[in-house]
Amino acid sequence: MKTRHWDRIGNGGLTFTELGFGTAPVGNLYRAVNDADADALLQLAWDSGVRYFDTAPLYGLGLSESRLGRMLRGKPRDEYIISTKIGRLLKATTPDKRDGFGKWFDVPARNEIYDYSYDGVMRSIEFSLERLGTHRIDMLFAHDIDLANHGSQDVLDAKLAELMSGGYRALSDLRDQGVIKAFGAGVNEWQPCQWLAERGDFDIFLLA
Repeated sequence: MKTRHWDRIGNGGLTFTELGFGTAPVGNLYRAVNDADADALLQLAWDSGVRYFDTAPLYGLGLSESRLGRMLRGKPRDEYIISTKIGRLLKATTPDKRDGFGKWFDVPARNEIYDYSYDGVMRSIEFSLERLGTHRIDMLFAHDIDLANHGSQDVLDAKLAELMSGGYRALSDLRDQGVIKAFGAGVNEWQPCQWLAERGDFDIFLLA
């Protein structure tokens, strides 16, 4: 599969395959997928030459990251790229009180807690590294920091302020330390991308 290399700030950059694999479906989005089928699908993507995989704590309330990590275990770390996301921490709860009924099926009992603070970013990436079974993330996106997810401009403005006053510093520190190569935002609307680009040194945006 064809690849493209990208290096914005001279830190070695990233080499993408032209096709990537979005892992929300193996997080049991809209229907349950058993472990064997999820493993087979991920392995098929690998065998077809895909080397870019996008995931998030939200996808299956941790299930997507865990399944992706299982498939990648033992594969040379420099041969693939992972992007995941920050902005939500997962808190254990009872099965009847979990989030995502009607959207996520047969997933861990977790509640989503929005957190774009410095500590929230650091805690989120620590959990993601554990679920993925790796020591670094290639790209880290601030997830769903948009009007569609936060419901009102006042709430969104507060979340954007929280990100820029705390989470942004964590993302920058992680990039400086080499824990990540690049960071940006993964959102559903272009307006937050422009707002963030005008206020910080963001590398990349994922617009759903």
